[in-house]
Parts: sequence; C-alpha cells; structure tokens
Amino acid sequence: MKSEKVILSPSMLSCNFARLEEDILKAEKAGCEYLHLDVMDGIFVPNISFGPCVISSVRPVSKMVFDVHLMITEPLRYIDSFAKSGADIITIHCESCKNQLETMRYIRSWGLKASVSIKPGTSVSEIEELLPEADMVLVMSVEPGFGGQKFIPETLDHVRELAGLKERYNYNYDIEIDGGVNLDNVADVVRAGVNVVVAGSAIFGTSDIEKAVKEFRNKARV
Repeated sequence: MKSEKVILSPSMLSCNFARLEEDILKAEKAGCEYLHLDVMDGIFVPNISFGPCVISSVRPVSKMVFDVHLMITEPLRYIDSFAKSGADIITIHCESCKNQLETMRYIRSWGLKASVSIKPGTSVSEIEELLPEADMVLVMSVEPGFGGQKFIPETLDHVRELAGLKERYNYNYDIEIDGGVNLDNVADVVRAGVNVVVAGSAIFGTSDIEKAVKEFRNKARV
C-alpha cells in the first residue's frame, strides 16, 4: 500500500546530548516534521532515558511535532506531566497499560493525539478494539528499550494487517514504525503501509543530518 506522504520522526535518543539543540535544529531545518521522544522507566523496558523535564527544556527549541513514546508502566499516571511538557502526540504500549481506552481518551481530552504501540511479539488483535479511537498506531520493529537494534522483517506483517483494517473500516490512524529502519529497508516499510518513520542512528548518528534526511526522503518515494 502506497502512502501519499511519509513523515520523518528522528529519535532524540540518538542525538549527541552534548549538542542536543544543534542536532534538533539541523533535523528541523532538513525538513523533519516530527521529533520522536523515547521515554523509558527501567521497568517496562530494561533502560532509563528521560522524562518531562527534558522534553519541556527542548520544547522551545523546535516547532516540530513532539512525538512522545511512553515505554513505561501505568502511563495514565503521567499523562498530565507529559502533556504539560509540550507533547503533541502521546503513545502508550498496550502491554504496559491495563486501562488502555481510558488512557487514550484522557490523552485526547488534552487536545493531543493518542497513539497505541505493539511490540514485535504482540498480535494486532490485542489492540483491534482501540483502533477506532487511535490517531496513530506504532509498530515496534525491534524489542523496545535500546537503539541500534536490527530490524525484524516479520513486523511488516503487523503493518500490512493494520493497513488492511484501516482501509476496510475507513479508520483515520497513521501507521508509525520504530526500530532498525534505515536506507536499506525504508522503501519496504512504506510499501507495507507505514506513513510515519522513526529513525534514530540512521539520521542523528550520521555526520551530515541534512544529507541523511534527503536520502531517506528519496528512498521513501515508492
């Protein structure tokens, strides 16, 4: 399935934190629409990243859409904090949230977009009842928790299934993919139905961010 527009959401976790503002501005200048912000609590995933304070600190730096990915347990407790920090989209994991529908509706009550994510081993059927409420669905193409992992090709089956359901029932959600996406496979993920691409080291890990973004754009035109 071809997407009319592919949105790039580079992951801040792959920035050089000693020059965080510089890297973010380079990505924005290069034309990236979103900034992906991976929040990890060391419980749901075996890593700790950053929280609302860091997000609120970088919010004045950029006009990009802040795409906040909560890899945390019981995310409902923290929606207020992340909404106030400057999030535009908040993604929760179905695996870490008991009250998924309530949480998504609460996110939307803030005027934000609500998104739900599944890990590679989670079936799309686990979130099917949430799809009418979703502004975006994030398919993890690696196990969440660490950057730089190898892309799991089988996760494209999730993308194709979500694209099929979206078309069949006329749903309005975007399909985002996160993990191991690079120049070699970005065309495949777009063909499968993805229209929001998270890329970390493939953009921020390069010596020329603007060039990397341009190359991604060219490869994503399928």
